[in-house]
Parts: sequence; C-alpha cells; structure tokens
Amino acid sequence: MVVCCINGQLSWTFVTGGGRMTFFNGAGVMAIVLGIDPGSRITGFGVVNHYAGKTEYVASGCIRIPDIDLADRLKLIFDNVGEIIVRYCPQEFAIEQVFMAKNAASALKLGQARGAAIVAAVHNDLPVSEYSARQIKQAVVGTGAANKEQVQHMVKSLLKLPGLPQADAADALAAALCHVNTQASLIKMAGAKSVRRGRIR
Repeated sequence: MVVCCINGQLSWTFVTGGGRMTFFNGAGVMAIVLGIDPGSRITGFGVVNHYAGKTEYVASGCIRIPDIDLADRLKLIFDNVGEIIVRYCPQEFAIEQVFMAKNAASALKLGQARGAAIVAAVHNDLPVSEYSARQIKQAVVGTGAANKEQVQHMVKSLLKLPGLPQADAADALAAALCHVNTQASLIKMAGAKSVRRGRIR
C-alpha cells in the first residue's frame, strides 16, 4: 500500500496483479493520470487528478537531460519518470506516440526516449495508453492541426492555471487530459449500450 497526499487530500493506493486502485478519503475512487511528452533532450511531464467528473491540476515540469551519451540520457529519463510515479502515485499513464519526423536519427532517439519512459511506467505496474499528437490536440483544442501555443493556452484555461505552462509540460498535461476525456467517453458509450440492452452495471 502507498499513501499519497494530492492537493491536501490523502489517498491510499493498493497495487495488485491487476493494476492499481486508489481510494480518496474512503469516499470513492479517483484517477491520477501522469502524461508524458517524450524527448531525448527535454521530457515533459504533467499530472492531473480526475475525481467526481472534475479534472484538477496536480503538477507539471520538465526533465532536462544534459549533453551526455544516449544510454545515460535514457537512464536519466527512466530514473526521473520513476521518481515522479513514486511521488504522485498515478494510476494511469498517457504518452504521445512517435510521429514520423523528417530526420530519421531524431525519430529514432525520440522513440528510445519514449521507450525509457514506458518501461518506467510498466516497471511501476502502470497501464500505458498511447495517443497520437493529432488525437491529443483534438481532445484539448478541438482541432488536430493546433500549434503548440494553442495547446498551451487551452491547457491553461482547462486547468485554470495562473500562467502558461512551459511548452513540453503543456504537451504532457494535454496527453493526460486526452486520456481523461477518452476514458470518460468510453464509459459513457458503455453505459449507453447497457441502457439500450436493458442492463445497468
């Protein structure tokens, strides 16, 4: 069992073979989502808490990697993402998929950085969800063609932040928000199907 304090509220996280379940002050289940925007130089992270139909900001920031060998960079990403998971006790992990970059070498490094973050999540028994950049932008801004500035502004607005988050952190928060929205939509769809079939679960 892991005990965390998120926004002044205690939660108890039980880790089982089937994943994680967190109880919020004994009153119900809350979902803490960690979003990651992978990069071999800068990896953004964002943590949100979804409870009772509301999504709140918890934390965000960037893992800045020095100019060292690639293998050492990947270890830093793995170690730092692991530390973030231990600190904030997320139950869900959302990460942006690799896009087709013009530079093959850059795409390969991005994929390796993404892999290091995913391994950190799996190592801590987190389920991993992957979303394309277009899906994330669509979920947060309303168009898959949005630019970084638009994503920053919408993340600030949706999470009621006092200022614009750093670009990589904003992308990570957007990934977390995309996951929350996607899961909420799936639950609504499942509920509608159950009602149509005359069943309530």
